[in-house]
Amino acid sequence: MGEIKWIKLAISMFDDEKIKLIDAMPEHDTIFYIWIRLLIQAGKTNAGGYIFLTENIPYTDEMLSTIFNRPLNSVRLALKTFEEFGMIQKNGKGFLKVTNWEKHQNVEGMEKVREQTRERVARYREKRKMLEENNESNVTSRYSNGTEEERRKKKEDIDKEEDIDIEIDKDIKKEDISISWEKIKTVWNSLPNPVKPVRAITDRRKEKIKARMNSLNLTQDDILTAINNIKESSFLQGKNSRGWTIDIDWLFRDDTRFLKVLEGKYMDEKPQEESRGNQNFDFTDFPTTDRR
Repeated sequence: MGEIKWIKLAISMFDDEKIKLIDAMPEHDTIFYIWIRLLIQAGKTNAGGYIFLTENIPYTDEMLSTIFNRPLNSVRLALKTFEEFGMIQKNGKGFLKVTNWEKHQNVEGMEKVREQTRERVARYREKRKMLEENNESNVTSRYSNGTEEERRKKKEDIDKEEDIDIEIDKDIKKEDISISWEKIKTVWNSLPNPVKPVRAITDRRKEKIKARMNSLNLTQDDILTAINNIKESSFLQGKNSRGWTIDIDWLFRDDTRFLKVLEGKYMDEKPQEESRGNQNFDFTDFPTTDRR
């Protein structure tokens, strides 16, 4: 989508009748704050005024309360007020949209940002493909026979290719597709008790998450889907023979564990798969340690 760095606010904002009515409410300061945060979230999403965690996951009231650091009741009051005043809309799937977003924002500039993001991702994928092809060429060259002169020339070619690999790796790191650690933290902390919330996505955790994404060719949406699958698993929430409850470090420790959760092996609505997964569950790491 391409996150933008700014949004527009009209200087006549407080002359609007709706804003004046909100200003007369007991919690007007909090409601104003939440309104500004919603506008900022719409800018971050950059999807025509829609506000969501991912294209498949809408924000819940609880998520917005966590992100905005405001009481849940205040968030619900604000959202109800905005809906009644026609300032936001909610579709049948629970996705929020700021009304008349296109009217007040520079849509042309936002579309340019989205296009730049698409181009950056395309460049990333092309360089990734080039890197893989260069690595395959290196392996073939190292095991080829020939005269001393041929082997010397091949060594020079390999050195050049390795230099290219290094430069590509640098570019890939610079243009790495962004991961919203705040979103991952928010979705994890929306899990019900007794799953423990996390205080931070530490560097160690980031490395583990990236490792799963790279080895399994996953997107951020896959990460969020796996976390949300925990909500549908009483087994992972501690209702098992050991009273064991999943934590974030266990989930991302290796590919096998993560895939089982992502594929819904422990979800309640799939009793056959859940049963099979429970029987094969590896409790050797129980109890897990909290490695932050």
